[in-house]
Amino acid sequence: MFNIGDKIVYPMHGAGIIDSIEEKDILGEKQSYYILKMPGEVKVMIPTAKAETVGVRNIIDKSAADKVIEILEKDETEMDKNWNKRYRDNMDKMKSGDIYEVADVVRNLSFKQKEKGLSTGEKKMLNNAKQILISELVLAEHASQEEVEQLIENKINTSYMMFRAEEIKPESVINKFIPFDGTGTSD
Repeated sequence: MFNIGDKIVYPMHGAGIIDSIEEKDILGEKQSYYILKMPGEVKVMIPTAKAETVGVRNIIDKSAADKVIEILEKDETEMDKNWNKRYRDNMDKMKSGDIYEVADVVRNLSFKQKEKGLSTGEKKMLNNAKQILISELVLAEHASQEEVEQLIENKINTSYMMFRAEEIKPESVINKFIPFDGTGTSD
């Protein structure tokens, strides 16, 4: 049982603060709900009786937040080449509500986006996973949303360059469209 003011995570939605606990009559059934205030003034109702079964949990502490940041600093984990299977695997990780799995999805999809782009579905998933990650880190780190977004971007960019820099072939945009053969022209 959670209390008003508790910082909790609702899997697939992110972290928020319990604003109130209210009894509601929905379709003739009285039930108690956590009213969760999410970033952006969004409010979510979670039935108190089902909170545990849907994976609601307390937010992570500072040491767990540091471990999340470490995940963003690592190389990507292997993902299925088939986008459909990869999408399902990543969706399962996000549904788990495990912040480490969400961080893994953010890092892996960010790497894939930098390498060859993402499908529309995977772009949406990446944005959703980032928002879930950001919402929890904001509360765990007592930081602003902008600070956490910048931290995540910096860590991903640094790890991408560390693990993928040798695979990136620097190529001038001009050379890409106008091949330079080195002979030059003389009039």
